[in-house]
Amino acid sequence: MTVNTTILTSVTEKYMKEALRQARKAAALGEVPIGCVIVREGKIIGRGYNRRNTDKNTLAHAEITAINKASKAVGDWRLEGCTLYVTLEPCQMCAGAIVQARIPQVVMGCMNPKAGCAGSILNLLQTPQFNHQVNVTRGVLEEECSRILKDFFVELRERNRAEKLLRRTAADDRYPPS
Repeated sequence: MTVNTTILTSVTEKYMKEALRQARKAAALGEVPIGCVIVREGKIIGRGYNRRNTDKNTLAHAEITAINKASKAVGDWRLEGCTLYVTLEPCQMCAGAIVQARIPQVVMGCMNPKAGCAGSILNLLQTPQFNHQVNVTRGVLEEECSRILKDFFVELRERNRAEKLLRRTAADDRYPPS
C-alpha cells in the first residue's frame, strides 16, 4: 500500500494551523501562545490553549484542556484512535497525560529545549517501560510555531523594559536631586 505523502502533509498542516489559531487565542490573553487540537476520524473533538495565568491554574495547559474536551466528546478517558496536534513540545505533565489518555499519535510544531518531554530533555511519550508509547511527528509548521513564541517573548521583554523604565522615572520624580 502506498501512502500519498502530499495528502498526509496537507492534512497534518491543516490541523497544525488550527492549533496555531488556538495559540493566538492564548497570545490575545497575554499568555504564552501554545495551542492544541485533538482529531478523531477527521474531526476536531478537543481544542485548547494555554490559560495558566488567566485561570490561575497550573493545570491550564493547552494539551490538558484539549484532552478534557476530547474525553467528554467521546465519553471515555481513553483517546485511542486520536491524534494530538500541539504547537510546542509537551512538558512533563502534558506528556504524562498524553500517555495516560492512550493517545497513539502526537504531532508537534517546535521543540522546547528548556522543558520539553517528548524528545528534548526527556522522551516520556516513547519510554519503553510504560504500557503505552506514542508515535511522534516533529517539526510540522515549525517556523510558524516557533515564530509566534519568539514574537511573544520579544514583546514581553520590551514591555517589561518599558515598565521598569516607567517605575524608575516615577521614582526619580518623587525624589528629585537636592
